[in-house]
Amino acid sequence: ELVSLFKAAVKTRLGKDFPDDPMDQLWGAIGAVFGSWMNERAIAYRKIYSIPESWGTAVNVQAMVFGNMGNDSGTGVAFTRNPASGENKFYGEFLMNAQGEDVVAGIRTPLPIDKLADENKAMLDQLLDIRAKLDKHYREMQDIEFTIQQGRLWMLQTRSGKRTGFAAVRIAVDMVDEGLITEEEALKRIDPDQLNQLLRPIFDAAEKSKAIKGNRLLAKGLNAGPGAACGKVVFNAPDAEEWRARGEKVILVRIETSPEDIRGMNAAEGILTARGGMTSHAALVARQMGKVCVAGCGALDIDYVARKMEVAGRTIKQGDFLSIDGTTGEVIEGQISTKPSEVLQVLVDKTMKPEDSAVYQQYAKLMVWADKYRRLKIRTNADQPDQSDIAVAFGAEGIGLCRTEHMFFG
Repeated sequence: ELVSLFKAAVKTRLGKDFPDDPMDQLWGAIGAVFGSWMNERAIAYRKIYSIPESWGTAVNVQAMVFGNMGNDSGTGVAFTRNPASGENKFYGEFLMNAQGEDVVAGIRTPLPIDKLADENKAMLDQLLDIRAKLDKHYREMQDIEFTIQQGRLWMLQTRSGKRTGFAAVRIAVDMVDEGLITEEEALKRIDPDQLNQLLRPIFDAAEKSKAIKGNRLLAKGLNAGPGAACGKVVFNAPDAEEWRARGEKVILVRIETSPEDIRGMNAAEGILTARGGMTSHAALVARQMGKVCVAGCGALDIDYVARKMEVAGRTIKQGDFLSIDGTTGEVIEGQISTKPSEVLQVLVDKTMKPEDSAVYQQYAKLMVWADKYRRLKIRTNADQPDQSDIAVAFGAEGIGLCRTEHMFFG
């Protein structure tokens, strides 16, 4: 019955019957992938990441293996290191008796990869061995997909994994310490936007604790994308774009996200989903974008039509304020004030000691390497004494431009 429905949908869309010949089916699938380069979602993605339209896409053709052939079969997605924190630990999720799409689509919430030992310890041991080989061979954190078909492990793909700025810095620093890459390679691997994530505000711990004690903690999900985000709730991508365009900060709340949500995710301060795991679409895209994300928050009962959700006995409507902590997975009603990042607390505010912040220590090590290899002198634009103080704290060697008239504007 399901096959018949799909065939009918193909005929409706293409105006011709679904082909019976397997080769015709294969060439049709190849053509569809090539054609997807120009669909609306792909165009939006290219604009966000400045990808040239002339590049095009590629197609891999490989034999199919099935993870849905019984309880001795399964599928999963994993990373050789933690893509959120950068910790040197195998990280991933799996589902038994399922296909790969079930893991990343967010329809079902998968299990952590270490729970695979309860199902098939030999498979987990084999994966751990492969993980070590990939990490050393590529000298880069890998995103892998695998399928277990009737007790046999198949590796489907490996590629460099998307990661947060926190993870990018930690992985680069750790790999230098492990002798896998050089200091110069580490510097080249860090995108400036990723480094900026280390400087973004975090929730004020006292204010957050006060909110939780005040019974404002609504739920807890998976800490899929670290950081602090606060904004007005919206339930679809077009609204997120529209509200952002008029200057509103928003939290995009979805049952699960899909590629159609890409522009709304880009517009949002943070993303909250009811379904999906740490390797779901929402989590992967949020980490790539540097967005705060809490995924798999099963306590949410979302009503798209009414634009509201029920959680913890309360109703949260579109436009209500919500705060999400992507580091802990906590979802809190209302607004929570923020404070400077740990890096700024050490360098500028002097409210934290360097030895108390692992994030600062990794950042500082990277900056020492940058000073060691750079040839460019760095000066700053500063019109006020406090601006000069901040610039010097971050390593500026002098003032490049000072607009003295700005001192009298306020």
